[in-house]
Amino acid sequence: MNARTAPDAAEADATARPPLVRELLLVAGFFLVYKFGRQLATGHTAEAFRNAHRVWDLERAVHLPGEGAVQSWLLHGDTLVHLANTYYATVHFPATVALLVWLYLRRPAHYVWARRVLAALTGAALLLHLALPLAPPRMLAATGLVDTARAYGPSVYGPPQTDHLSNQFAAMPSLHFGWALMVAIGLIVATRSRWRWLWLLHPLVTLLVIVGTANHYWLDAIVAAALLGLALAVILPQTSSGGTPISLRSPHRTATTAGRVPRQLIPAEENVLVGAGR
Repeated sequence: MNARTAPDAAEADATARPPLVRELLLVAGFFLVYKFGRQLATGHTAEAFRNAHRVWDLERAVHLPGEGAVQSWLLHGDTLVHLANTYYATVHFPATVALLVWLYLRRPAHYVWARRVLAALTGAALLLHLALPLAPPRMLAATGLVDTARAYGPSVYGPPQTDHLSNQFAAMPSLHFGWALMVAIGLIVATRSRWRWLWLLHPLVTLLVIVGTANHYWLDAIVAAALLGLALAVILPQTSSGGTPISLRSPHRTATTAGRVPRQLIPAEENVLVGAGR
């Protein structure tokens, strides 16, 4: 029986794995739609700054910790703030792509689930960007925060008036934090290692970076986490056949465990009858 488990598990994985070309086109198309969609929210400068003042005042009203406390910690040394800027500029997108590629290759039954959750989160974020343009704290004089990317480098943004490649008024929600949290959750769900909970360091570091570099408010991360929680509640990981959802506590059925069946005990009466017939 054990000799047949590995081929069976491999066949199940192959069934769960969607066609590669279709997935590449689907994911690339979605990100292009999102990129162009963000551009529709540009040009609302006055509204973005009004919303920024409202968010800043709301955070103070509910006694959220000041973003300046995190930035003061980063500004203790040029090396630390430079590392934070580099993390902000280089980790966000590659980490998310790496998650999708790894799940596609190693945990295909979880890949479709993760892709759907990310798509739902990103789509909801796009709608909120359109409905609520928001200037980041680095642009708001009332915050007293430093634009660390411009002051220390590296920076992924140019002056808002000439930057046509990105929408700098799309701070709410923070997809930097939302995607980082989903990367951690996806890896925790899809692996068994006792160390898998350390993946939560990724969204934690991301949160400190986006706040400390004055690219996002605390509320940007809170809203992103709420949207992700809603997506996770609605979209459950499915089995390779599309049936009962895979348990989040049992991320992957290995070839070894898949072939195990409980040993059945022979009733005592049956043993007595066998002996009597000898």
